[in-house]
Amino acid sequence: MHMVFITVIFSILFSACSVKDDRLFQMKDGVERNSTLTYEEYKYELKYENKIAPNDRVLIRVYSKNSLNSQLMKPILSDSFELDTTLQEGDGLLVTQKGTVRLPIIQSVKIAGLTEDQAAAALAKEYRKFIKNPYVTVKITNQRIIVIGEVNKPGVVPIYNGTMNLIEVISRTGYFTSLAERTNIKVIRGDLRNPEIRTIDLTKLSAIQQTSLILRPNDIVYVQARQMDGFNKAFKEVSPFFSTITSILAPFVQWTTIQGDPIY
Repeated sequence: MHMVFITVIFSILFSACSVKDDRLFQMKDGVERNSTLTYEEYKYELKYENKIAPNDRVLIRVYSKNSLNSQLMKPILSDSFELDTTLQEGDGLLVTQKGTVRLPIIQSVKIAGLTEDQAAAALAKEYRKFIKNPYVTVKITNQRIIVIGEVNKPGVVPIYNGTMNLIEVISRTGYFTSLAERTNIKVIRGDLRNPEIRTIDLTKLSAIQQTSLILRPNDIVYVQARQMDGFNKAFKEVSPFFSTITSILAPFVQWTTIQGDPIY
């Protein structure tokens, strides 16, 4: 009897440790920030435009007006215009650590810190020094959201429209698994040394109305497993160890029981 009691106690202790270790992005004080947003903060999220940063890849196309027809545009840096949906993460020029790209005619130009439209305007201004009426397009090709945890297809989800909402991201990863905790989805944003962590509950409309489902490039979406599934997983991990201990000590426990039986 004592042996069974000790085994149960140790199983609970080891299971608790394993559940804690199984979860990612745990905060020391247990407090998550920015889980709710004011109306003004939400309006800012709606207007957000991603800015070009070092190590981004950008697809730049420059056109000039055809001399025979002022309504036709002739590509200078590319032979054809591709649909955005055909872009791959590795396409385009790499923005250097200095925030610059090197282009024909105008050489190195700094575009880091600018939106796509701002960068296009800045490059058009530079090309205007050499080309009459240039038209420039700029597209960041490596915008993506990282999804991990209890979804059917975790991985990298590309962004083609600047932003994406959480519902669309979940649908692109094949929806939740049966183990997913739908009330405690984490969105990790910014510098991982000091991240902004938002908790989203998709089961209640009132909770959704207090936050924002809009995601930004480079956000990490983490779908945790339900707490009870974590305990079940942890129990499976430690149960073989205690089964071995029980089988080794079983003869000794039986002998002690026999020795302690009363004699009538």
